[in-house]
Amino acid sequence: MKMSFRHCLLASAVVVSSLGFTASTQAALPFFSDSKDEVPSLAPMLEEATPAVVSIAVEGTQTSRQRVPEMFRYFFGAPQEQVQERPFRGLGSGVIIDADKGYVVTNNHVVDNADEITVKLTDGREFKAKKLGSDEQSDIALLKIEPDDLKALPLADSDGLRVGDFVVAIGNPFGLSQTVTSGIVSALGRSGLNIGGYEDFIQTDAAINRGNSGGALVNLHGELVGINTAIFGPNGGNVGIGFAIPANMMKSLVDQIAEFGEVRRGLLGILGSDIDAGLAEAMNAEVNIGAFVSEVQPESAAEKAGLQAGDIITAINGRQLHSFQELRAKIASMGAGAEVELTVMRKGKKMNVDVVLDDATDTTVTAAQIHPALEGATLSNGADDAGNAGVVVSDIERGAPAARIGLQSDDVIIGVNRVRTSTVAEFRNALDEAKGVIALNVKRGNSTLYLVIRQ
Repeated sequence: MKMSFRHCLLASAVVVSSLGFTASTQAALPFFSDSKDEVPSLAPMLEEATPAVVSIAVEGTQTSRQRVPEMFRYFFGAPQEQVQERPFRGLGSGVIIDADKGYVVTNNHVVDNADEITVKLTDGREFKAKKLGSDEQSDIALLKIEPDDLKALPLADSDGLRVGDFVVAIGNPFGLSQTVTSGIVSALGRSGLNIGGYEDFIQTDAAINRGNSGGALVNLHGELVGINTAIFGPNGGNVGIGFAIPANMMKSLVDQIAEFGEVRRGLLGILGSDIDAGLAEAMNAEVNIGAFVSEVQPESAAEKAGLQAGDIITAINGRQLHSFQELRAKIASMGAGAEVELTVMRKGKKMNVDVVLDDATDTTVTAAQIHPALEGATLSNGADDAGNAGVVVSDIERGAPAARIGLQSDDVIIGVNRVRTSTVAEFRNALDEAKGVIALNVKRGNSTLYLVIRQ
C-alpha cells in the first residue's frame, strides 16, 4: 500500500470517552466530573476550548501558464504562453489566539492565493478576514477579524510535551464542523518528511483527516499545543499518523508576522548532520543523539559565539535536540536577534554556548508575490542616491505588467498613497491597506514621480 503525506485542508478533530482515569487523576484534572453519578468526561474542557476553533472558507483564482507551441506562434501570431484563470473554493480551520486583537492562526496552504477569506465561529457568526502575513516554509498564516466578544485558546509550552501525553484535536474534517478526536503524542521533533521547508512536528494518533488543516491540537487542560497540518496515509485517509506545528514555533512566527508583516528568520551559520552511533564512535563522543557541526561559516553568529567544527549540539535553551533538522527549524523560527543557549559536547566535555542569531531573511522578492500589477519586477530593500531607505526595483521584464505601469530598473519606491515605505515588508503592508487607486511614490535619479495602479 503506497503511503503519502497530505496537507489536511479543512481543520482538526477530537473525540474523547472514558479513559479509565483514577480518582487521583480526576483530582488533577478539574474538568472531570467529581459526581459519583456521572461518567468522567472531557465535555467541560471542550465546552471552553471549542469556541476558539473556527471554520475557514476561502475563494480565489488560480492562474496557470502553458507555453504555446512554436508553430502556433509562427502561423497564428499567438503569444508565447497562454494564461488560464480558474476559480477555486476551499475549507479549513483556524484557532483564535488573541481575542482582543482578533488574531486567528491557520495554515498557509489553507489561505494561499485566496481573494476572500471568511471565518465562521461556533455560534454561527461570520467575519471577513484579512491576511496579515504568512510563511510558506513553515506553513503558518496569521489572519485578523474584527474583535467582537471572541474567545481565544490559551497557549501551552509545547516544549514540555512528552511522548504519551493525551491530546485532543478539534476542527472541521471534510467540512463537518466542530469534530473532536482524541489520542496521544506519538513522537516529537519529527522532520525529514518533505512536507515543508522547516519541520519540527508533533506526531499524534488523534484522528486527523482532510480538512483538519489549521485546527487545534490541545492538551487535557484545553491549552493549545499545536496546529494540525498534515496527515500520512493512503489516499489522504487517516491511519493514526498526523502532524502538528508546535505551539511555541507557531507563536514565534506569528509574533514576527504581527510586528514586521513577514518572518525574519534566525541564522546560526553552521553546516552539519544528525549524530548517530557510527559518527559518535568516530568522534569518541558519549552521545548518540543531537546535531553534529561539520562546518562553522566565517563571520557567522556561530563563529562569534565560539562554536567549532566537531561540536555536537545536544540541547537548545535546555530542551533536548533529536536531530539537525530539528535544530534548523527551531533556529529559523526564533527570529533574527534572538538570544539562544546551546548545550554542546566538545571533546567529551559539556558546555553552554550563548548565541545571538543573525538575520537569514532574504529581502529580495518577486514583485508578483506582493501585487499582480507589479509582476515582472524584482524588489529588494535598499536606498536611493541620497541614502534614504526604500524598495529598489530591478530586473524588469520587457512588456510585463510592472513595465506597463511605468516602473523602470533602478527605481526606488519610497511611498504608497503618501504613506512612507522603507522596506519590502512595509511596502507589502501599505499595498494591503490601500483601497481603490494606488499611487506609488518613486524616486528615479534626481526626480520624484508618482505611478498609478488602478485596481
